[in-house]
Amino acid sequence: MQTAIWWIRRDVRLVDNQALAAALEQASQVIPVFIIDPRLMTSPYASEKRIAFLFGGLRALDESLRERGGRLVVRRGDPMEELSRLQAANGAEAIFAEPDHSPYARRRDARIARRLNVTWVGSPAIHPPGSVLHNGAPYTVFTPFSRAWKALPAPGPGSPAPSHIPAPSGLESLELPDMPIPPLFPPGEAEAQRRLDDFVEGEGTRIYGYATGRNRLDQDGTSTLSPYLRFGMLSARQAATAALRAIQSAPDADSRQSAEAWLNELIWRDFYLHILEHFPQVRKENFRLPHLAWRNDPQDFAAWCTGRTGYPLVDAAMRQLEQTGWMHNRARMVVASFLTKDLLVDWRWGERWFMQRLVDGDPASNNGGWQWTAGTGTDAAPYFRIFNPVSQGIKHDPQGATIRLWLPELEGAPEEYIHSPWRMPSEIQQAAGCRIGQDYPAPIVEHAQARQRALEVYGKAR
Repeated sequence: MQTAIWWIRRDVRLVDNQALAAALEQASQVIPVFIIDPRLMTSPYASEKRIAFLFGGLRALDESLRERGGRLVVRRGDPMEELSRLQAANGAEAIFAEPDHSPYARRRDARIARRLNVTWVGSPAIHPPGSVLHNGAPYTVFTPFSRAWKALPAPGPGSPAPSHIPAPSGLESLELPDMPIPPLFPPGEAEAQRRLDDFVEGEGTRIYGYATGRNRLDQDGTSTLSPYLRFGMLSARQAATAALRAIQSAPDADSRQSAEAWLNELIWRDFYLHILEHFPQVRKENFRLPHLAWRNDPQDFAAWCTGRTGYPLVDAAMRQLEQTGWMHNRARMVVASFLTKDLLVDWRWGERWFMQRLVDGDPASNNGGWQWTAGTGTDAAPYFRIFNPVSQGIKHDPQGATIRLWLPELEGAPEEYIHSPWRMPSEIQQAAGCRIGQDYPAPIVEHAQARQRALEVYGKAR
């Protein structure tokens, strides 16, 4: 084969790229193309910060391709039409691409495959959907899924970045739009590799403290790799291989347990990709408890969105999300529980709000996390699990460092009141420069009462 197209979607990398490797194996020239799909760019779930991160990663990929004799081609429009034009103009005989598992992607890809010669290779998952089944049926509970996942052969290390990626001459390309990059996440494969190395092998070997450090909002205890996994700037297989290597090399039982905990999170990511593939209706419907009586108060939702609920951990996390496009996973569970259970607002409202802001917003993981916390999902948290935003703050941000960072109006509050500032006597409020109800809101609900209300509503829905 003379020329093939590598259609880039969620695999913005050269290392361990199965679609690229297949194209290079079968063709002497490869055209790497990314198509800006207007339907995705203008979707109600689109995020400017996430798009900016993606475009930054594509620029970095273009630099890597040019170092190897190739280049990135950028087109805008309907993928079917743009691929057809590119194929006809360059005599490309085949298209190689990694499958995607969202409902829109599957409809798009099925339509294109009926007309064009597309070879699907690999998956955003470590073990692709369809490979972890029970008597031919998909798992809907995580623990047995995880056992079956671990019983499969370990993923291979993957191929290194190719040294040469020849492309036809005279290729025309659009310029990628210039958008402000989210400062917490420099985009690109090189940064993803640096972060992975730092997490599993760097000073302090943070993966060996992950089991406890991952829950602390005031510590650097997570890998911060989720945006890179979202767009395949890092292969999930490579991440799993690194986790397995860390497990085998762990110096003690606690370290091994921590490395296993991180691998478990990667398996959760696979689980939600599998769920979305097998049950695409989860994007729009409760998997369980279809008749929950949501309150859906617009004022409550607005207070949650803007970080004005009166609960400092919730508000700090929501303001962090708005300003940076990221939120700690522990905080995600707390704010999701507060919205769906304390306020009884439909999880779909929160799911969309997150997708509109998160740099790492992923249709499968975001949906799975929201339905888990709301108690409506495949492997749902018990309906009576309702996070207490005060005790969660005391446990996971004990000195209130995260709260003071994102809620400057509470910066002067004494530590004993930082998680429940409404309890401050008036003279302490005065001294702290934070009058409750004026400088910072009083709680919009009383948690104990809201908890009881949620238990009643969920009890009726069961």
